[in-house]
Amino acid sequence: METKSSLIVWILLMIFPLSVGAQITFEAKLSRDRLGLNENLKIEFTMNENGDDFIPPSFAGFKVISGPSQTVSRQFVNGVGSFSKSYSYFLQPSTKGQLTIGQASITIQGEVYKTSPVSVQVTDAVSRPNDPNNYEFRLQDNIHFVAHVSNPSPYLNQGVLVEYKLYFQDPLRLSDVSEIDSPSYADFWSNNIDFGQIKVNPRGSYRGQPYNEVLWKKVLLFPQRSGKIELEPLVLSMKISVPTNRRDLFGSRIYNQIQENISTIPRTLDVKDLPTQGKPAGFGGAVGKFDFDLLLNKTSLNATESLQIRVNVKGSGNLGLFPLPQLNAPSNLEVFQPERNESFQTMGSTSSGLVEDIYTVVPRYQGSYPIPSLTFSYFDPEEEVYKMINSQEEVVQVYGGPAPGANQATSTNITGQPSNLVSGQTNTFRFINLDTSLVDISDARFWLSRTFWVLFLLPFFLMFGVILVKKLIFNRGSDISLQQQKTANKLARRYLSAAKKEINRPGEFYMALERGLHTYLKAKLKIETIEFNKSKIQELLIQSGVHQEIITGFNALLTNCEQARYGLGQKIDTENDYNNASRIMAKLDKQL
Repeated sequence: METKSSLIVWILLMIFPLSVGAQITFEAKLSRDRLGLNENLKIEFTMNENGDDFIPPSFAGFKVISGPSQTVSRQFVNGVGSFSKSYSYFLQPSTKGQLTIGQASITIQGEVYKTSPVSVQVTDAVSRPNDPNNYEFRLQDNIHFVAHVSNPSPYLNQGVLVEYKLYFQDPLRLSDVSEIDSPSYADFWSNNIDFGQIKVNPRGSYRGQPYNEVLWKKVLLFPQRSGKIELEPLVLSMKISVPTNRRDLFGSRIYNQIQENISTIPRTLDVKDLPTQGKPAGFGGAVGKFDFDLLLNKTSLNATESLQIRVNVKGSGNLGLFPLPQLNAPSNLEVFQPERNESFQTMGSTSSGLVEDIYTVVPRYQGSYPIPSLTFSYFDPEEEVYKMINSQEEVVQVYGGPAPGANQATSTNITGQPSNLVSGQTNTFRFINLDTSLVDISDARFWLSRTFWVLFLLPFFLMFGVILVKKLIFNRGSDISLQQQKTANKLARRYLSAAKKEINRPGEFYMALERGLHTYLKAKLKIETIEFNKSKIQELLIQSGVHQEIITGFNALLTNCEQARYGLGQKIDTENDYNNASRIMAKLDKQL
């Protein structure tokens, strides 16, 4: 009995610390509980699980000097992980006495947690305020990491430029700066902008004060859904050297070196829906300022030659994220699958350049063929109106080939001469034979005769013919399947042509590959850009009868693109990913 009781006690002792360790904590910590009127106070609101909707207290009796400054820490010791997140403020008391800082609140895992009120005793001013070796205040007040947003209230698919800048004042020194946690931009189409080497601008400013300024990162975002979207914080890890008032034997200033994580404060974008009033039919989601045209490299040619027709959109906006109008040509012109050409770069808070589909066209017959006008529509976010552009109608003249339907132009009889059905001559029906030649067959033998052998062997010839016809039909079906596969491969190469050009530059390759996959699905599933999200694509592919393994492979490829673009440490193989994309798009095209 004692052994059994001891076992229960040991089990309880093992379970108890685990349950305690799993508890969520949210508390307020003060750098001191007693200070002079001319001193400053640091307060930290710390939690051991990630939370949202942080609401600070009112800080009655204090003036907020700086804050909130957010820090995030993740550690793994002996296989056990820990998490810590805090919001820090530096306060200056405005009155003496016993001051109370009220409750702060935050939402963690759907529940609201609050800190306990804390008290501070404020005395008369002291002769030596702010200990010169107290680097925490000097650090928090002299370094800031900020996400600057070009437009906090954009329209759907309107470009937003986000610049991450680090500000610090002398005599702080920074080293070993690295990015340890990056935003996922889940509800955006994102493009990291390469601006060259990171440099320190000693003439920067922050809130009207001079600071050293470092541009750390630039990202162009195109929101893919409306409503409030929060930009996740970007976290940097760095070593900071903070000077003290102490000096070494040689008179040089002594620095305290600390390891710190500093993050941006989360920003929220209020994305507006595109207006429904005045929205043109066939609007594909283009937002910006664009020109549109239909360009032919020649308007006259021989039937044995080919021409190129370019459906061209140029300007500034969400280039590459909307479908182009499809060419509508006469049936006597053989039109091949177009090749996509994209050439644009980031300019400010948008992309500028051109996107075009290049069609190769081969005429079959001579004649004059009109190329109908095409219509392109887009939304101008500055004027807040929809605009439509119509291309000019073109005419292609084809020479030297057969005329359309030439073999049916003249009615002929079985002799190859024109029929004369309107002639009044008496010999109009002279080609009809009116004489007969009858043969007596009463004495003819059937057994082993020519007729006998023909009838005897006819079933065998028929059987052989059926087998031959089946084989031909089967081979033809295989040829059709092979042709469909070739067509699908051409379509895949069309949408992946931009990625193929950048296969030796992983950053540009994965950006072009992801854009090609998105544009392909929008074209095949006939959905607008505003409807494009992962759940919608999953639903439409399932409804279209696409096999689950293909859907899984497509999603895995998109995930691989995102991980490669944001540098999450996986092995990069651009050649393999390009081949996988071609194969998956070919399978999708066959099933869709």
